[in-house]
Amino acid sequence: MRIDFTKMHGVGNDFVVFDAPTDNSLLEPERLRRLADRRTGIGFDQALVLGDARRPDTQVYYRIFNADGDEVEQCGNGARCIAALLHHRGLTRNGAVALDSPAGVVRARISDERVSVDMGVPNFDPRSLPFAAEREADPYELTVAGEAYLIGAVSMGNPHAVLTVPAADSAPVASLGPAIEHHPRFPRRVNVGFLEIVGRAAIRLRVWERGAGETLSCGTGACAAAVIGRRRGLLEARVRVATRGGELQVDWEGPGEHVWLTGPTHISFEGHVEV
Repeated sequence: MRIDFTKMHGVGNDFVVFDAPTDNSLLEPERLRRLADRRTGIGFDQALVLGDARRPDTQVYYRIFNADGDEVEQCGNGARCIAALLHHRGLTRNGAVALDSPAGVVRARISDERVSVDMGVPNFDPRSLPFAAEREADPYELTVAGEAYLIGAVSMGNPHAVLTVPAADSAPVASLGPAIEHHPRFPRRVNVGFLEIVGRAAIRLRVWERGAGETLSCGTGACAAAVIGRRRGLLEARVRVATRGGELQVDWEGPGEHVWLTGPTHISFEGHVEV
């Protein structure tokens, strides 16, 4: 079976985008893992599968699969790339488009190579992640290998734990990231952000993504870090997020308001693969 795809990235967070196949065997975890391999496959952080719209006010319904083959709920940079691809195909109206996803409708605005997406209202209820806690709090204490860490926890349509660190560059992402991802208090696993606050309008961030490992950037992770910092009174409404793959912008006025994620997207190449 031959599958056409588009390889894209948003500040280094890379994706393979393809239209939903009639043969669902392509979406089997083992087959997706083979495609995700950067030496013998195509290579990607997430695969984005575009299907027919399920709501009259949307252009497409998309599904997200991590490099380990597991399906997940949301992907901020992925949504931005899908919006850019639809714009490239001439399927937007006045630079705007609405996308449907497992986490709900995402509205996007496209201007040149910058794409903004409405990531919805952040949910701090631990049950929304889910996260085992008696009640909502900030921070939570989490014990990992006998050592206590303070984390913020929020759902951006997918689960995030955020640790504040003195320096993102030297944060123990490779060791602490997977330990928290698989912590028993997160029964569906969790994305782990390592947040360095540079100033009231600027942060540095590294993210260990559930099912993908450390990625060069993470859109929902940027949103999670920004809203955790703003909720604590440490950040302004507009924040520049420096990641290893480039810079994103997060806008959040405060509780009850929607989070907007903005940044560049790029089409790397188009191709096909025999599956």
